[in-house]
Amino acid sequence: MASPAKPDIYIDEETGLDHENSGTQEKPYKTVQYAYLQKNGEASFFTRDPESPPEEGVKWKPAAKAALKKAANYADAQRKKAGKANELAIREKQEQESREKALEEAKKIVIKDDPSLPEAHKIQLAEKIQLDPTPRVQVIGRVMRQAKQKNMLFVRLRDGTGYMQCLLAGDLANTYHAQTLTLESSILIKGQLKAVPSDHDAPMDRELHADYFEIIGKAPGGEDAITNKVQMNGDAQTLLDMRHLALRNEAISSVLYVRQAVEHAFATKYWELDFVKVSPPALVQTQVEGGSTLFEFDYYNEKAYLTQSSQLYLETAIPSFGNVYCIEKSFRAEKSLTRRHLSEYTHIEGELDFITFDDLLTHLEDLMCGVLSIVLAHPRTASMIKKLNPDFTMPERPFKRMKYSDAIQWLNEHDIKNEDDQPHVFGDDIAEAAERKMTDIINKPIFLTHFPTEIKAFYMQKDPQDPRVTESVDCLMPGVGEIIGGSMRMDNYEELMEAYTRNGIPSEPYYWYTDLRRYGTSPHGGYGLGLERFLAWLCKQHTVRDTCLFPRYMGRCKP
Repeated sequence: MASPAKPDIYIDEETGLDHENSGTQEKPYKTVQYAYLQKNGEASFFTRDPESPPEEGVKWKPAAKAALKKAANYADAQRKKAGKANELAIREKQEQESREKALEEAKKIVIKDDPSLPEAHKIQLAEKIQLDPTPRVQVIGRVMRQAKQKNMLFVRLRDGTGYMQCLLAGDLANTYHAQTLTLESSILIKGQLKAVPSDHDAPMDRELHADYFEIIGKAPGGEDAITNKVQMNGDAQTLLDMRHLALRNEAISSVLYVRQAVEHAFATKYWELDFVKVSPPALVQTQVEGGSTLFEFDYYNEKAYLTQSSQLYLETAIPSFGNVYCIEKSFRAEKSLTRRHLSEYTHIEGELDFITFDDLLTHLEDLMCGVLSIVLAHPRTASMIKKLNPDFTMPERPFKRMKYSDAIQWLNEHDIKNEDDQPHVFGDDIAEAAERKMTDIINKPIFLTHFPTEIKAFYMQKDPQDPRVTESVDCLMPGVGEIIGGSMRMDNYEELMEAYTRNGIPSEPYYWYTDLRRYGTSPHGGYGLGLERFLAWLCKQHTVRDTCLFPRYMGRCKP
């Protein structure tokens, strides 16, 4: 019997379509490779003859041998690829069936808390206890890491106080809950706490050998696993959208742990200095740093603002209490998206009575170095700072002092231009970029002092030796720039009234502030320190957005 005739298949590279057409003259394929693959080479293949005269219509010629050979090689490669894919699918199906079977078997394993064992003493993960004799303890935490081996499961837990490695072995490791354990699941484990060999790595050089566990709250796996929701090297805005989960990252949580240690250290240092803590209002009807950065709102049919600074209210407290401070939120409506600006930030502010400008600078040095000493004396905090900022060293005292006029000269000598790409001149408000470049080159804390009156707030005291400038100071830190702004305050009634007029500020709303100059005025000064900027410097963070729990800045008010 004669073999069936091979079909004729047509290819036209200009008008053909591989996936939509059927290979006839009317509906040709586009490529020889696709056509050959569809017929498995069992056809006569024709391509359009581009040299045929248009008036004679479409002419076809047998496909070139080189093209058919190339198509055959392509088809062979595709068959091998399909074969491997099929083998992989079969193997994955078998493995899935094997896993499902194993999980069904795992469900049959039941573990119970053995009543014959000593009662487990509940401890926190970082709690220090004697290991000899080996105690039986109970811990609760969330799974931050796990590693599975045959009949063993190593789990590292986190509970906020620290970390602990736990070992589940035998039936415990083969239970359904152990086999399906997911990161961030909360879990209770009981067992004996033992020292690990010197060549093993475990928090506090110990390990919990479990004899019982139970899942308290199981976290999702698969597509909803936390590692898919939060990828630390991923898009910054996505990480901020998922900040509630990103906070569980060890590096992020370390910064925030250092934050609370720093806040505590400030309170401790102020207590040692005999400062009194006060709590000024956040809802105000006066401005401190200028109207353009105020958040305005309706307050029972009156205009009011979220505070930019508690300074004016701190000044009212010093006649009663002497030196005072506060740790409060401040709000600034700057339409700025730089890495050192937030719309809501924590402001550490102090006011000192009966002082000179030199007294103020000395106090700031003592305050910051004292805070750092307290923070670094705490082993856990010091360890976190060492990881976050390995090159950190305590700043040397005294800090470098540089007058504004000297800074202008320095910038010009180093060819650092102003915002108009011109040399700096006296009176320029030194831009952030230029200021930070200068600070990074000098590479040490700087007290930049004596700014021109025109570019500083209305309440700042003029320098008696040079009324063009104020007794003012910005503390600049490498890598961050300004972290403190301070000054002596005007203490003369007539001068303050003139300052209101010069700055176009009505004096009536400030009657209570003005009265301070009438009822026993005094030479006094103060400052505001941005906690987030201080932390960015201490923990070597690129942006202040990473130094607070949920950052708020232009365009960001969630979650």
